Amino acid sequence: MNDGPKPRQSEALATEVLARDKRHVWHPFTQHGTEGDPIVITRAKGASLFDAEGKEILDLVSSWWTCTHGHSHPKINAALASQAAQFEHVMFAGFTHQPAADLATAITERLPGDLSRVFFSDDGSTSVEVALKIAYQYWINVGEPRRRVLVGFDGGYHGDTLGAMSLGRGSQFFTPFRDLMCQVYVLPYPSTFEGDDAADEREAGALSAFEALLSDRGQTIAALIIEPLLQGAGGMRLCRPSFLKRLVAIARKAGVLVIFDEVATGFGRTGTMFAMEQPGVVPDLVCLSKGLTAGYVPLAMTVAREAVFEAFLGESFERALPHGHSFTANPLACAVGLASLALFEEEKTLERIARINGRHRAALSELAAREDVARPRIIGSILAFDVKSTNGGYQSAQSRALRDWYLAHGLNIRPLGSTLYLMPPYCITDEELSRAYAGLIQGLDTLG
Repeated sequence: MNDGPKPRQSEALATEVLARDKRHVWHPFTQHGTEGDPIVITRAKGASLFDAEGKEILDLVSSWWTCTHGHSHPKINAALASQAAQFEHVMFAGFTHQPAADLATAITERLPGDLSRVFFSDDGSTSVEVALKIAYQYWINVGEPRRRVLVGFDGGYHGDTLGAMSLGRGSQFFTPFRDLMCQVYVLPYPSTFEGDDAADEREAGALSAFEALLSDRGQTIAALIIEPLLQGAGGMRLCRPSFLKRLVAIARKAGVLVIFDEVATGFGRTGTMFAMEQPGVVPDLVCLSKGLTAGYVPLAMTVAREAVFEAFLGESFERALPHGHSFTANPLACAVGLASLALFEEEKTLERIARINGRHRAALSELAAREDVARPRIIGSILAFDVKSTNGGYQSAQSRALRDWYLAHGLNIRPLGSTLYLMPPYCITDEELSRAYAGLIQGLDTLG
């Protein structure tokens, strides 16, 4: 049996790969003038990555929050191979296929309310961009073209296409592009944490700011967008379900469309299949990606309520949504998405998430007792806290030093500025979690 290249062969291959990478590749969110060499990954399994020397790295951020069931899952592998043996892609204008129809059906059956119309796209950013275009054109189609302004939240991050950047202008990532951005009103975000005594006050302030905006400019507002329960890239900041419920009620009363960006929060990350289940509200549009295909293949969807879809029906193309992607509803990606959804039932994935949540809570007492830890918080499979001794934003010198220490010790933990967090694949074992907690604390100790 051939198990692949020997260690020395792998190391030689990795050296060649790295040389080509350094010559030709432009990496995301990377300052190549200061960044060290990337790690060449040669295989992955379960919750672990392996480099060319065979060193294991626990993937404690699920490869940018995409890997749900673990790397190289045999059932997802089989679904991908089976679909590839039939056909790999077909244009989605004028054609359809079973994987797309089945996945759209399966997703809408799991979503609450009448979120029943699926528009496929490629990634989280484009799913948000589609939602914005739908919201904007919706008001044109129903005869209210003055509604063209969007409302987002401080610290929100919705992707890096133009409309998504406009909504995430408070994230500090997009300062060079401000002159290109569309008009967005930004509300204060009432972030909370374990033991927070001022949550009610912050929520009241955010809701009052929204009501004041509606009183002043309500007839010009097309849509409100929020990451329900959790701002991911903004620093794993939480809000309470009760706040979301009140926020949506205010928007509904004012006739404002509500968009939930569940790109990061969907597919179990907050403890329920979708974050919207916890406040018990249904948005007009929801954006999904990341966990949709368990980290295998790029795919996204924007799901609309039936009434929103019906506003685009008519006798002329001018009422249709003029948007599309070359790889819309790619059959390979759809087949993988179906296999991933099936695993939630077969492997009782939500119970796995509850187990991880319980382990996080047990570990939190030791973390919260540290003088350098502030604002500890847990939701679903996510544990997060702020480090008092760090300063600076994303990719600050201290956050990079922590990231590098963790990688050197076999842990893929990627700080968000002063925020440290764990978001492991759902297949992670208790032993692996114990290693993660111990390593997390050892890394903190290096800060002195």
